[in-house]
Amino acid sequence: MLLRTILAATVTATALLVPATAAHAAASPAAPSPATEAAAAPASTVTAAERAAAAAADPVIVVGGLIGVSIAYEPIAARLRADGYRVSIYQLPNLGFGDIRESARALSSYVDQVRAATGASRVDLVTHSEGGLVSRWYVKFLGGAAAVDQYVSLGSPQYGTYVANILAVVGLGSCAGIVACQQMTIGSSFLADLNAGDDTPGPVRWTTLRTWQDELVRPVDNAVLADGATNVLVQAWCPLRVVGHLGLVLDGTTYTAVRQALAGVAIRPNCFAV
Repeated sequence: MLLRTILAATVTATALLVPATAAHAAASPAAPSPATEAAAAPASTVTAAERAAAAAADPVIVVGGLIGVSIAYEPIAARLRADGYRVSIYQLPNLGFGDIRESARALSSYVDQVRAATGASRVDLVTHSEGGLVSRWYVKFLGGAAAVDQYVSLGSPQYGTYVANILAVVGLGSCAGIVACQQMTIGSSFLADLNAGDDTPGPVRWTTLRTWQDELVRPVDNAVLADGATNVLVQAWCPLRVVGHLGLVLDGTTYTAVRQALAGVAIRPNCFAV
């Protein structure tokens, strides 16, 4: 049992830590429906007025993913701080290996701490991978709809991923005892509960960002939410942009979309951002 656990954890960690390349790619996915995708246009640079508005906006919590140590999210947190946002990073308990519902309860406590410390009534959540599921559970079942203004997910397997199903096979049907892996398999009871009814409850503004080259969320469209969410595929607007799963928190083009979502403006990714 221990050997299977180590094997599954190693496979997952190796995939997560593969660096994203900033090269050009030839892959060109089909154009998305205008009703569900943001329109394309160059992003403007951040002005002093925009920076001042960010400083006065909701505090931002970057919610990490499976095996997502805090330091891995410093690049996107640093970008947000440079643009004026008040930012903290939330590392999932036990690096996200445990029950996603328990991680959501811990996130609820953390959000309350941030609100108390900043005096803010609401926070914005920028989530990566499993962190998007943790945050959705918090919003949907633990009262988070009253405390969250913006939800932005980066490569979150909202409807599961075949990669988790493969790890379940490697673990002889149990993901080697990794509960979060079991919950992220397509067809899991956890996902059935999370996705029952409205995908986007409450007054929260919901945005998802995904990449065609995501090596961990397959199929990539399982990172999309229904019921009025803004769903953005990076390559729909920047077809030569190569962004992997971890690259979503490092990539400049993706960050321009995150910043625009937080600002509440139309998402127009800058394909040339670094």
